[in-house]
Amino acid sequence: MFANILRENKIAAGILAVIRIWLGYNWMTAGWGKLTGGFDASGFLKGAIANPVMGPDGAPVYSWYVNFLESFALPNIELFNFIVPLGEFLVGLGLILGCLTTAAMFFGLVMNFSFFLAGTVSHNPTDIFFGFILLFAGYNAGRYGLDRWVVPFLRKTINKKAHTTVGKAA
Repeated sequence: MFANILRENKIAAGILAVIRIWLGYNWMTAGWGKLTGGFDASGFLKGAIANPVMGPDGAPVYSWYVNFLESFALPNIELFNFIVPLGEFLVGLGLILGCLTTAAMFFGLVMNFSFFLAGTVSHNPTDIFFGFILLFAGYNAGRYGLDRWVVPFLRKTINKKAHTTVGKAA
């Protein structure tokens, strides 16, 4: 029942729009600050590698993630210095405009979990909580946004291409 309300109710869509815009503003301003103020993730990554999240036994909890940071992220720091601020900004823009809301929120959650796995708590638990609500609500989270027009257009385009492809295969 709650799932149906969250996914179909217009009042819920209005509440979701407020949450979406609030989260979007936070994402967009964080990304904009990094885009315009110069951003270098190397210090953060080195800190996450040197001080990983530790379990009660004194062993790193997410050793696979520390390995990823050490063997892939840090050697490709220029890539991460580009995609993190741009990704934050685009997630925020998508959420504010309600355009491709579920995709934007999915990638926002990927970044939230990445920050979380690296040991940064900050506002990540709150963002993850509200992010999952938006993601679970699906289309209704962007109903009062550009998704009202973008999602039906994409569905129509994808269906048309699927039917064209199936017709050629037969």
